[in-house]
Amino acid sequence: MLRKPNQLRHHIEGALNNGCSVDEIRGILLQTAVYCGLPATGEGFSVAEEVLRELALIG
Repeated sequence: MLRKPNQLRHHIEGALNNGCSVDEIRGILLQTAVYCGLPATGEGFSVAEEVLRELALIG
């Protein structure tokens, strides 16, 4: 997040590889709204959605 979407992409992939669920990723991103602001969080959700679609974890 915060203008580093490629780094966020790698962290999401790593979290999923280490056993985090889609719901846990969602919860983590919701928590970032408090610290990073809603625009950055929205961007983070977009990156996460791309990763999850690529990995066929969401439709």
